[in-house]
Amino acid sequence: MALIQHASVSGTSAVRLSFSSSASPPSKVFLNFQPEKKSLRRSCCRRMICRGMAQEAVQGIPSVYAREMERLSAKESLILAFNDSGGFEALVTGKINDMQRIDVNERITTLERLNPTPRPTTSPYLEGRWSFEWFGSNTPGSLAARVIFERFPSTFVSLSNMDIVIKDANARVTANIKLLNSIENKIILSSKLTVEGPLRMREEYLEGTLESPTVIEEAVPEQLRGLLGQASTTLQQLPEPIKETLANGLRIPLGGTYQRFFMISYLDDEILIIRDTAGVPEVLTRVETSSSSSVVENLEYNS
Repeated sequence: MALIQHASVSGTSAVRLSFSSSASPPSKVFLNFQPEKKSLRRSCCRRMICRGMAQEAVQGIPSVYAREMERLSAKESLILAFNDSGGFEALVTGKINDMQRIDVNERITTLERLNPTPRPTTSPYLEGRWSFEWFGSNTPGSLAARVIFERFPSTFVSLSNMDIVIKDANARVTANIKLLNSIENKIILSSKLTVEGPLRMREEYLEGTLESPTVIEEAVPEQLRGLLGQASTTLQQLPEPIKETLANGLRIPLGGTYQRFFMISYLDDEILIIRDTAGVPEVLTRVETSSSSSVVENLEYNS
């Protein structure tokens, strides 16, 4: 007579049958199989979840890499567009045509879409010295250029560059001007920055300063050297309080009378793009990093 071990077995277990040597096997053997359906289903689910996570991880790495390559390419394309349009000099003298202007604006929009900094107003990358590369018709940079070139011919005065230093919620814009290519002068505008949100800031102008000019003697034209000597002699004869005032520059207090709002639409360690309330963009490139902004921030893409 047959002895059946494991009369009831699971669907995944092996079945072992043992027969005595003197008895013939029975004609019918009834086995009661009860597969563990719930356990099997859970195992399959776990395998599917693990497989999905692995596929997502594998697909995510190329996606991030491709987006970063797209961002770097957009940055390079924007810089090339600046150079092709004539750079800062062509911008301030109004020599950029409509085709060049729309081309630069298109590349600005492309780069803004790839902004890697979700909260730029509080990012440590914001602090440092930035140089103006592009600004629109209603920005402080264009206003300064318009005031200069509407009153003086370009052969007499030139705006060589503009930069801004941002540190500890304060901003200091400097416009470097050259007269007759031999006299250097600086116009400085100091302001206070207030965070209004993750993208928006308010700028209040506090003081304007016209610094004393610096004369590059070797660059002064021969016909003007005599006039320059007379002017220097006259300045030396002025009373001490007036000479001290001229030496420290002419300061114009603004007291927060003028202000503007702007939004930071792009920020990384090299490029800063802001837009005013009319949507006009300003593009700046980093000159140097502030010593207080040594914190390294993890860049994350906006969704």
